[in-house]
Order: sequence, then structure tokens, then C-alpha cells
Amino acid sequence: MLLHTLNRSPLSPVLDQALAGMGPEDRLLLIEDGVLGALPAQQARYASVAGRVYALHEDLASRGLLGLCDPTVRVVDIEGFVALTEECERTVSWY
Repeated sequence: MLLHTLNRSPLSPVLDQALAGMGPEDRLLLIEDGVLGALPAQQARYASVAGRVYALHEDLASRGLLGLCDPTVRVVDIEGFVALTEECERTVSWY
């Protein structure tokens, strides 16, 4: 199982590359501008990884998006980010 981190908006072609590179057990953590993908209007783009999408609390807060996430996106803080890295074999960063 790999942890994929994505710092680009859901409009970036990097999202498609990241999703194509994910295995069936991999997790996706949205960070920086990637947290825009946590909004309900974007969830169709993440259908292939439903239930395995996380968003970083601190980045949501800095963009005024706390409380606006789709309920299927799991919000984690820095400690949760660390826990995900410990659970996964490796981390792949998509920029």
C-alpha cells in the first residue's frame, strides 16, 4: 500500500496521472491546493479511489474550507498525516 500526496488543484492534469498510478489499496492525501478536491463538486473525479481520499486539516483551514468537505473525504491533521506514512510502505508525491 502506497500513500500518494497531491498538492495540485483537481483541474490539474497531474490528478489524472496520480489516479492512474494508484493501486487498489493505495491512499490519496490532498495537501496544499490539492484540498480543493475535497469539495463535494469535485468528488466525481475521485470515484475510482472513493473511501481512500484524505485531506490535510491545516491546508483546509488556511483556505477557509473547513466544514465544506464532502463527507466521503477523511480530514486528517499533521499527526494523521504521520500515521498514514507509517501505515504505508512508501510515499509518492505528485506535484
